[in-house]
Amino acid sequence: MPYFVALMETIDPVKDAEILEAHKAYLAEHIALGHIFAKGPFTDHSGGLIILKVDSKEAAEAVMSNDPVSINQTRRITLKEWKSTLPE
Repeated sequence: MPYFVALMETIDPVKDAEILEAHKAYLAEHIALGHIFAKGPFTDHSGGLIILKVDSKEAAEAVMSNDPVSINQTRRITLKEWKSTLPE
């Protein structure tokens, strides 16, 4: 199953802070479904990173486009396929 990295750059920090709990709850749903391999904020508060483990780029796009940060346009998201070199 491929991995996809979602790089998220905060573009509206005030509104982003307002929806943070909704964003975290949304991610928790996808963690429970096994769609998220890793996640976390950047320490400089400029955004965050999510590594998704889903069947296709379309599936990764669907997860990210329904995230409250996408819906509310508080972060700019760049999605890239990623190849892990860690042993399975």
